[in-house]
Amino acid sequence: MRAVFGLLLLPLRAPMLLVLLLVSGYMGLHWAEVAPLLLTRAETPLQLELAGPLFWPLQCLQALVVVVFCAMPDLLLRELSQLMAASKALTLVVTLLIVITGGLYLLHLAVLAEVLVLASSVLLARLDLSRLRLAPAPLMGALGLSVWVLVGISLGAVVHDRLAPLFA
Repeated sequence: MRAVFGLLLLPLRAPMLLVLLLVSGYMGLHWAEVAPLLLTRAETPLQLELAGPLFWPLQCLQALVVVVFCAMPDLLLRELSQLMAASKALTLVVTLLIVITGGLYLLHLAVLAEVLVLASSVLLARLDLSRLRLAPAPLMGALGLSVWVLVGISLGAVVHDRLAPLFA
């Protein structure tokens, strides 16, 4: 019982968790606002397909990748460097993948800004948790922060659905 109570008070002891929840809530609110606009501006069948039912899963997947990468960077970078040290071909493939992905994000600076803000808030939340000497296993930390971000995104979408008729 005491552990559950301590877990419920964790956002008050580590206020950057609340900031992370607000950032992810804002992202959910923004995505709920943008999703219908993308449907009206889709010019090709691929754009229509990506703007339709795949919009929310792709946005949430992007947020989860950012959270996982920021929640356990040492583990991922160690594995990536070992993979790249295995062969020159893998080094080339990984480098090209990173450059192409970075270039695509640079083409859409608004998406890059969202990713950077989310990554910064995840890193600040991790720093706040380490200040409290809470260091879960990397996978558990990534899972907990991912759930926290998805809850914030869902809250933002729910707030948009509730408040959109008031401003229409």
